[in-house]
Amino acid sequence: MKRYYFDWAAGAPMAVLGSSQNAPDDPAAFGNPSSRHAEGRAALAALEEARSRCASALGVSGDTIYFTSGATEANAIVLFSTLLRRASGIGQAVLTTETEHPSITRNGPILERLGVPVRYAGVDPYGTAVPELLAASLRKYADTTMVALMYVNNETGAVSDLGRLCEAARERDGKPLHIHSDMAQAAGKIPFSLGDIDVDSAVFSAHKIGGPRGIGILYLKKPVEALLRGGGQERGVRAGTENTAGALSFADTLCLRTASAETDYEEAVKKMSLLIRSLRDIKRCTIIPECRGEADERFSPYILQAAFKDVPGEVMARALDDEGFAVSTGSACSAGSKKRPALNAMGIGDDVAFTSIRISIGWDTDYGDIDALVDAIRRILKRL
Repeated sequence: MKRYYFDWAAGAPMAVLGSSQNAPDDPAAFGNPSSRHAEGRAALAALEEARSRCASALGVSGDTIYFTSGATEANAIVLFSTLLRRASGIGQAVLTTETEHPSITRNGPILERLGVPVRYAGVDPYGTAVPELLAASLRKYADTTMVALMYVNNETGAVSDLGRLCEAARERDGKPLHIHSDMAQAAGKIPFSLGDIDVDSAVFSAHKIGGPRGIGILYLKKPVEALLRGGGQERGVRAGTENTAGALSFADTLCLRTASAETDYEEAVKKMSLLIRSLRDIKRCTIIPECRGEADERFSPYILQAAFKDVPGEVMARALDDEGFAVSTGSACSAGSKKRPALNAMGIGDDVAFTSIRISIGWDTDYGDIDALVDAIRRILKRL
């Protein structure tokens, strides 16, 4: 049976099979960058080259890039830095939204237990924070020291106006504010330059754009004090022996994807328009949110949320899997949960949220694949 992959938001097929510097007998691949011998120096040089290339692709300077194991760890480093500042007598409070990735929302209760208040700003019907609601929340919670807002929602594809959100946050008088953004679904997909966005920190993950698993980037305009300590790697922000081979492959992939981001984006808009138009012809299908247009700039053209009346999302996902189609019911990081807090925060009722699936496409998805998916959904709905 031919397989059709529509879960690119969870992980993309490898775009670059490996850097020329990743050969098993190359010192840069096996040497420890912290070692002083020739093999270690070769590994360190390769790591710094990867750092420089990633920084260039993102539009920032190399000294702001820190390699991590992925976006989840990078988010945790930033969030838990508030605990050390609190321990030093500096009051801390975090403001975020209920539509964030689980690596943000599930750490909220932990921060609360350890004495750092976490509050939630409202979102619009598209699932994104808006300047007016953010400003109101910052007035209400005047003790806020950190704001965490994702750029592209991993479940609905909603794109926030991050530039305006930063402007609204910076207008607040009082305590200095750290603005953090999860950009894992934006890099290599949504054309942007990180240097043009006034965030203090941001995170990226290689496997979202066709790079290897286990390597991510934490961007820090200024270093933060990390909760976990070790050998002092990554200038003390992320301890642990560096994944040099992963960093090199991430650099290759990030440079490839950012170079073609605009062209890929335009093509993705056409593919997503076909998918939305075709699904809207199915009476039992509801696009989430219903106001989403076919070529809607408020959403990433790579991610779509759709619900099918009277068919639980898990049932539809399993039925499609049986027919050769890979989709998901939401974030892969919360696949074991039946709750959809991000959709509920948008005002989507449980009856619709329970019947929804996430369909995500990529640069290798073709129009025939989309037609085949829609045909499979029609067949499934006839028997369910």
